[in-house]
Amino acid sequence: MIRSLYTRVVVTFLVAVIGGTIISFFVATWIFKDKLNENLQIPLLNFGQDIALIFDTLPYHEAETFVSEMNQLKSYHIRIYEATGQFQSYGELNGDKIADVTNEQVRKVLSGEVVQVESSGVSSILLGIPLPTEMGTKAMFVEPISLPSTSFAIKLILNFSTYALVLGSLVFLVAAMFFVKPIKKLTKATRHIAGGDFNVELNIKQSGELGTLARSFEEMAHDLQQLEQMRRDFVSNVSHEVQSPLTSISGYALALKQVDLSEDEKSRYLDIIIAEANRMSKMSDSLLKLSLLESKAQPLQLSTFSLDEQIRRVIIAIQPQWSARNILFNVNLQAVRLMADYDQLNQVWTNILTNSIKFSSDGDRIDVSIKQEANHVIVRVADMGIGISLEDQKRIFERFFKADRSHSRKYEGSGMGLAIVKQIVSLHHGDIQVQSQLGQGTTFIVTLPIIIPTA
Repeated sequence: MIRSLYTRVVVTFLVAVIGGTIISFFVATWIFKDKLNENLQIPLLNFGQDIALIFDTLPYHEAETFVSEMNQLKSYHIRIYEATGQFQSYGELNGDKIADVTNEQVRKVLSGEVVQVESSGVSSILLGIPLPTEMGTKAMFVEPISLPSTSFAIKLILNFSTYALVLGSLVFLVAAMFFVKPIKKLTKATRHIAGGDFNVELNIKQSGELGTLARSFEEMAHDLQQLEQMRRDFVSNVSHEVQSPLTSISGYALALKQVDLSEDEKSRYLDIIIAEANRMSKMSDSLLKLSLLESKAQPLQLSTFSLDEQIRRVIIAIQPQWSARNILFNVNLQAVRLMADYDQLNQVWTNILTNSIKFSSDGDRIDVSIKQEANHVIVRVADMGIGISLEDQKRIFERFFKADRSHSRKYEGSGMGLAIVKQIVSLHHGDIQVQSQLGQGTTFIVTLPIIIPTA
């Protein structure tokens, strides 16, 4: 089996061109032969009739002498048969092969018939004509023996076909090299990517399908590089987030083995161990939930419900968090009913409102509003908290990302909440945006369709 694309292209081309040329040559020769034979019939018959007229006009010996000296014998060969089968030839063959004449053909001509036989070869015709003479009727067979113009034409066609085939093959070989070169570059780049090197530059300037394929390949390499970086960041973040509680759990567990600890110290150490274990459990649950959302393993459980009522219930459910810090809620909720997954959207509002409370100061205000526009509903949650820098806003929805990491110890969390929010909103064919300035608060804007499109 031929593995090289270049070899396969070249072999396919040569087989197709050579085969097509050979077939075309034989077809053209066959058509040319039929046309030539058709064109030769008339002059051959006229020449035979002229010879018959000579023998009918002149005495036999004078006619025989006259015919033997004719210049036309360079192109025609004449045989005159007796009833006994003996014949007299006129004209030089010069190595040309003449057709065989059968006794049956001689008999037909002697009986007065005109016999025309197409023998094998190009433009070979045998014409039999009755020849009345003073010595009785004889059978005359006339045959063309030399067609220089025909042979030259055939040789010209054959030479032209050969030269065209050779030159076309050379041009195609060069063109095929340029055609296969980008594919070789793609193959080499694929090996680099398989080895973990995503910095590939193909430098393929061609247009058309190959150019489009090359640009798509470069975009794929860039996306894979980003995914690989995200994977590394994810592993690093998971390791960091897990290592911190594990270190605390391990350290305080070892401390509990000390025999001189008071009961208060033991209780405090156990509380820390329990809190860190709960933190790891929540992070594990968040990772599992995000993984299920991204893989779409759990389809949306759609139902129609009142969105404003759902948000009110979430605010009431988290009342212990905001009432303990004297945070006020300014609620402007337009009555809107939409079709969505109730539990998942409940998670969205819980995460966003919890974040707003977490990063707000005591006594601040949080504004929550709903507005319907055409076939969409817009939910805005604005706080007066610490805000988010413009650079961090670009990564705020990445898993494990924490804006302003200097506050990460002060504000608990794994950095998974907004990643889950983003994925849930995307599954509902919606959009979420953030508007914020450092020290001036943050506003989350969630846009959802009233009815999720089925296509």
